[in-house]
Amino acid sequence: MASPTILLVEDNPDNRAIYGTILRHFGYQVAEAETGEDGIRVAREIGPSLILMDVAMPGMDGWEATRILKGDPATASIPVIALTAHAMSEDRKRAEDVGCDGYLSKPVEPRRVVQEVERLLAASAAPGE
Repeated sequence: MASPTILLVEDNPDNRAIYGTILRHFGYQVAEAETGEDGIRVAREIGPSLILMDVAMPGMDGWEATRILKGDPATASIPVIALTAHAMSEDRKRAEDVGCDGYLSKPVEPRRVVQEVERLLAASAAPGE
């Protein structure tokens, strides 16, 4: 069985490199997008197992991109983890409101990202979920 593909939507090249490297180290395939618009396009093209979504990006932000993906029957079931530098309770609520399945505040230890990815992939694979 092929390893799960994680779509990393992140405008910061350093963050893409860090998160992409650790995910690959743990055996995941990683696709990348730099904008919300590209994230939606790539998600529709490849149907990733999970999406890591930066929420603060120029143009279409991650909140809007997630809302669109969760409203599309073709991508609605893909788990989305919000990556945000905003750690306020209203941001966590907003993540829930747009359909995020997980929430991590930056800076986040890369291994913590892997733990959350593994948690959500296991939950999405569980019967009856």
